[in-house]
Amino acid sequence: MTDSHKSFASRNWLAGIGFTFIIALVSFGLSKLPVLNHVGQLACAIIIAIIFRQIWGYPEKLREGIQFSSKKLLRLAIILFGLKLNMDIVFHQGLGLLVKDVGTIVFSIVLTMFLAKLLKADTSLSLLLGIGTGVCGAAAIAAVSPILKAKDEDTAIGAGIIALVGTIFAVTYTIIRPLIPLTDIQYGIWSGISLHEIAHVALAGTPAGSDALAIALLAKLGRVFLLVPLSFILIYWMKHKRKTEADSNTKIEFPWFLIGFIIMSLFGSYILNRVIIVPASVMDGISFFTSFILTMAMIGLGLNINLKDLRTKALRPLLAMLITSLFLSIITYFIV
Repeated sequence: MTDSHKSFASRNWLAGIGFTFIIALVSFGLSKLPVLNHVGQLACAIIIAIIFRQIWGYPEKLREGIQFSSKKLLRLAIILFGLKLNMDIVFHQGLGLLVKDVGTIVFSIVLTMFLAKLLKADTSLSLLLGIGTGVCGAAAIAAVSPILKAKDEDTAIGAGIIALVGTIFAVTYTIIRPLIPLTDIQYGIWSGISLHEIAHVALAGTPAGSDALAIALLAKLGRVFLLVPLSFILIYWMKHKRKTEADSNTKIEFPWFLIGFIIMSLFGSYILNRVIIVPASVMDGISFFTSFILTMAMIGLGLNINLKDLRTKALRPLLAMLITSLFLSIITYFIV
């Protein structure tokens, strides 16, 4: 490749990253508007990407840069997401909640897959939705997709569905909170063990007060923590599955970014603000950066979605996930 071709390729690569950056920036602005502030920037970004794809098609010249955002930045976001997990709190105060969290994950995956089989829904997308419902929404889907060899399209569709449905459930929780006979702490636990993403738990838990929000986030962090053992279980399952199929020579790529996730969790739990004091404003900045690059990654994935396929492929998995989420909310309500 000549120097001019390399320069041209580099410009396209940077332009592709810039493309996802601009849409993420627009999504962030939209997420501050009334109504859309309940939807969130992640869902806004995916919707914009899908609309762009349907009207103008996939920007092929920018593909390399867009792929960098959807793959490399995605893994970086998952690693940084580990800072949100305080393992010390989970181990010392949340062990009782961990049992409920395990139940939430197992129930969500098993029921979603059972309903998917009953409805003859797409298996890959349904499994992603089951994991997203049980663990931590789009972040969980993004983390397990490389392990499950899921298509980029399925990852984006799953993340978009989780973000939208989870928002609807979180808003519903806040509406019915004054009408249900739960204490603030019970309501917090219910939110933490049943809602889809950390943002959804924060949205639902905040109106109940600081104590309710704290216990809700603790319950949710337990589910985030369980993403690690679940991922290793999925690695083992995929390897065993490959051995029984014709493509047994296909290797399962180890998701090294999960090691980064664990390291960042340990660093955030036992080093930050103990050995190294970091101002809250800096941590807020890192949290914003993590959410922003995750949004950029989802734009890259969202551009792979063809609405014609979505109509035929996503409706049944969506129905399976909705039923699972509804049953999960009802059952966990009586458990707390």
